Formats: sequence, C-alpha cells, structure tokens
Amino acid sequence: MLEQIEENPEIPVKAVQEQFQRRFSVGISRMKAYRAKFIAKKHVEGDYAKQYTLLRDYANELIQQNPGTTVKIEVDANPDPGNNTRQFRRIYVCLAALKQGLKAIGRDFLVLDGAFMKGPFPGQLLSAVGVDCNNGIYPVAYAIVESENKESWTWFLEILGDDLGLGTYSNFTFISDRQKGILPAISKLFPCAEHRYCLRHIHENMKVSFKGDLYKDKLWNCACATTVPELSVAMDDLKAFNKKAHLWLSKIPPLHWSRAYFSGRAVSDIVLNSMCEVFNGKIVEGRDKPIISALEYIREYLMRRIVTVLNVMERSEGLLTPKATEVFEGIKRDATAYHVQWNGGGIYIRHAVAAIWEKAANRGRVGALESWVHPVYTVERWKQVYSFRVNPINGRTLWTRVHAPTTITLPKHHTQVGRPKKLRKRSAVELKEMTQSGRLSKKHTKGACSKCKKTGHNSRTCKGQGEAVKTGKSGKSGKAEKKRKVMVSLLYGLFLVT
Repeated sequence: MLEQIEENPEIPVKAVQEQFQRRFSVGISRMKAYRAKFIAKKHVEGDYAKQYTLLRDYANELIQQNPGTTVKIEVDANPDPGNNTRQFRRIYVCLAALKQGLKAIGRDFLVLDGAFMKGPFPGQLLSAVGVDCNNGIYPVAYAIVESENKESWTWFLEILGDDLGLGTYSNFTFISDRQKGILPAISKLFPCAEHRYCLRHIHENMKVSFKGDLYKDKLWNCACATTVPELSVAMDDLKAFNKKAHLWLSKIPPLHWSRAYFSGRAVSDIVLNSMCEVFNGKIVEGRDKPIISALEYIREYLMRRIVTVLNVMERSEGLLTPKATEVFEGIKRDATAYHVQWNGGGIYIRHAVAAIWEKAANRGRVGALESWVHPVYTVERWKQVYSFRVNPINGRTLWTRVHAPTTITLPKHHTQVGRPKKLRKRSAVELKEMTQSGRLSKKHTKGACSKCKKTGHNSRTCKGQGEAVKTGKSGKSGKAEKKRKVMVSLLYGLFLVT
C-alpha cells in the first residue's frame, strides 16, 4: 500500500480493492480499503501536527540543496521565557533559481495574489508570479501566512523586495485584484511603484450595477487605449452610452487600469492577474496537504515546469519565442495596410514595421526584422532564464537536524467543518450567470427522497412516509411493509447462494 500511495497519492479506493483482491485473493470492503489508504497516505505525507516541528530542518535542507534560496519562518512571540514552544505563524520561500531567472527576464513586473489553504490548519498562500519571455507564468516566491491582511502582505513584500533588490523608490510594476491589505502594503513599501488593478475584477464589480456585453466591450476599449486622447474618446463613448457607468468608472484612477497611463518599464501591457490564478490552479492539489508536503508539492511542480519549458524550447525555431512569433506575425499582417512617408532622414510616419520595410526599400541597413523586437522576447533570453535549475532535496531521514532552543507548534487555527473545497469560490455575479445559463444551483433547495418522492429526508433515512400516504396505511403498516421487503431481499439472496 505504501508503494502505491507514493506512486499515486490520489489512487481511487476502488483500485485499492481490486489490487488487494488480485494480490492476496481476498476481498475487502470499501471502508477497509479507504482506511488503509488513509493510514498509508498519512504515513507517506506525514502528520499535520508533526510537520510543523520539522519546518526548521526542512528549511535548512532546502537552502543546502539550493544555495541562495531564501526561507523565512516567523513564529508568535511567547511572553513566558521559560516556555520552549512557539506557535507557527508564517513561512516564506524564494528559490534561488527562480530569483535568478526573474532578473534574467528583464521585466520589472510581478502579479500578486492569495489563495486559501485547506486542511485542519488553514491559512493563505500568497504568491508572486512573473511573466517569462514566452508570455508564460514564471512563479518567483510564495508564502503560507495566517490570513490575508495588511500585516501579512507587508511582511511578504518586504522580504520579496530584499530578495529582488527593490528599494523604497524602485519603479517596479505590480498587478493585483486589490485584495484586503495589499493596497496599503504596496503604498507603504514601494510608493513609486506602478500598481495595476486586474481589469477582470473591475468588471466583476461593474457587473453588479451595469450588466451586459456592451458594458464589458466599452470597459475593454477604455483599458486597451494606448494614448490619453484615445482613452478620452473611449470614456466619452461610455458616457454617451450610460452616464452612471461613466461616473462609476471615473472614480477608479485610470493610471491603475488603462494602458494609456502605463509607463512601459515593465515591457508588458498585461491588465489581468490571470498568471497567479493559473499558478494557483496548478497547485490546488497541494493546498490541502500538511505544510511541508504542501511546500514540497509546489517545489516539485516548479522543478517539473522548468523541464517542460526546456522541451518546448527544443522544438522552437527562429529568433523569437513561439508566442512572440505568433504576435509578431499578426503585427506584420497589419503593417501591410499602412502607407509610410519618409522625410529623407531618420523620421518616418505611421507603423513601425512598415517604416522598417520602407527603410529597407530605400537601401537602409535593417537586418532581420525580428532583430528590432525587444530582447526580452528572444529565444536567447528565454534560454538564459531557464538555465537555472531547481534542485531536489534528500528524504527526511537524511535531513540535518537543526538544534534550536524552541520547538515550533501548531498555529492558532481550528479544524474547519465540512468537506474541504477544491474549487475557487465563485462570486455572486458568476453564480447568477450560471443560473441564467441553465446550470441551476441546488443551494437553498430541498431534495426529494428517491423512494417516496417526499422532501425533508433522503432514501437512507426514509421510513416509508410516501408508501403510507400512497396506500392510506398507518405508519405502523408502512414499517411492516418495509420489513416484508427486507425479508424478500434476504430470501432472494439465499436463493442466489444455493
């Protein structure tokens, strides 16, 4: 069983039953198979409580195998100096390879987001994700904190700033969905930073009062405007369509969401925080594991992802990355519709690609057209970014024991009631749209019993209410009828055996 769980932790219980039957020629119940899987999984992944005591050993092993990695553990202060235990509060991880890779990309741009942890000691997983040369996600740092607030975001961004060499007056670019506490944290630590707001979340808030695709289209027209005059025209168009919607959008400063006000330092005009959402989706299975197992799940995913990108590189041809090539081909198609006028010197009018073609036609030295593209989109830069590797670590029996005066204990959280949820919590607007699209929600509805077709109970707790109503019999007669059916089923089973 241990070998099965190590190879496939999510093996179905039915498969466990079948393998046990084939191996030992003995059948076991589904519940026994489930308990065996649970015990084996607990042995492989480790106990939730015990893993907190091993955090320092894990952090030390991670740093030893990946020199340059930053791991910060914070515990709650204990007013009793004689107490040798400290409650866990937060942990931050920034792997050296990812830190070096982000600097090699050359984009001062990070997407920030938080996601819920699962299990008996839930918290928040904060993440910082960049954009690589192929416009793919590039996770940089992650942390497990007690909750998403100003204090935890300040702690996370302060350590991240030290890792990336960001000072108080750095002109870095961040994008977020304006989570609780993140706005004051960025304003405090990086007052000169460019902070973009996720346009999808702006649209989610807008849909509460202004519904319809026309509002969405006009919002995107405003966000995609690349010049201030173009933005003014788009805003006037929205005002003519609906003055209240224009007033609502005007309250959000456009420097946070319109490309017309973006500085260009980030070499990216992204207006969505989907990079973090993709990352959170990739590690969703690890967010309900014990803390070290969860951190290892993330590290292993990051290690595998580098290998995946390297395989894509081997199949790539040309000077630019695949995504950049695709976009550039579209730009060249658009350039064929432009007419360029040259002034005889170094000035052209209209489209850049069309201007380069015109310069080549006038015997100018332009070289390959792709050589004019920003270096961040080249295959050469792409390979440099992924030349840094995330190294594996040893098994727990080989970890060096860290001797500390205190022991880390469980955080101040309690076991949540109910089954842990895997999917992202949908907004009220999304739930309403799902209902309108025909996918009705069963929330606040009473299910009917499959036996008697009455509400208020299910088939397992059914006591024959429907039969009594249908036949006009008393409850006692209903019980007698149920007992008769049990006897018939037993006799039928006996007949099959004989």
